[in-house]
Amino acid sequence: MAEFQHIRIDRRDGGIAAVIVARADIGNASSPEMLGEIREAFAALSTDRDVRAIVFAAEGKHFSVGADFAFLQKLTGMSASEIKDTVYANFQGAARAIYRCPKPTLALVQGAAVTVGCELALACDFRIAADNAMFQESWIKLGIMPPLGGTFLLPRIVGLGRAMAMCLRGKQVRAEEALQIGLVGEVVARDDLDARGMDLARELAASAPLAYATVKQSIQRALESSMEAEWQANLPNQALLLGSEDHREGLAAVTEKRAPQFQGR
Repeated sequence: MAEFQHIRIDRRDGGIAAVIVARADIGNASSPEMLGEIREAFAALSTDRDVRAIVFAAEGKHFSVGADFAFLQKLTGMSASEIKDTVYANFQGAARAIYRCPKPTLALVQGAAVTVGCELALACDFRIAADNAMFQESWIKLGIMPPLGGTFLLPRIVGLGRAMAMCLRGKQVRAEEALQIGLVGEVVARDDLDARGMDLARELAASAPLAYATVKQSIQRALESSMEAEWQANLPNQALLLGSEDHREGLAAVTEKRAPQFQGR
């Protein structure tokens, strides 16, 4: 496996591997390079016979504050084909690698899990939140859409009304509410997150690998008459949105700390 610059892989006892985002200095903000490394790590661990469960975690205060802002600014100058061929090869590639992983996957979320961070956590089989966790699909505030599977997964996890609030209003969901609506399976004290995550990972690692993979794939197949269609549809749609005036206005409003004035263009 190649050397990573943005993440690391820790091997734990009992066949557990931890994929840890290691950019706490920028709130673990996502870039194509980071997402490419996550994609590569999950792809490699998926075929590693010594790995029985995968923990997805992040260093520092936040799980991920979202996409790197400098990268979002750069996107406004990219063509639709560049966005499709280079950017989403990594962003959607990471979501696909996590969601399609035949092994147990567990996200441990502390602090903010915003946009990309929220969607990657959703792609895992299980989620445990620290008591300071906050989930947000705030893409709409930038004039764009959740492109990594959230529009498919959220209604199935939390129900249509709550998914609409998260995706169309950018509603923040904090740890206790996330537990109440089924977005996470457990909430624990921040200091206990890693230990509780390892407890569950050990339980999952003890599962029969073939049965686990088969049941997981069967559940996904039953759910997703259109997950692939969702991914495919999101590519051109997101490319169009990223080139819109509303997206540029959303970025400007965030930078200038003011309310955006979207025009539908």
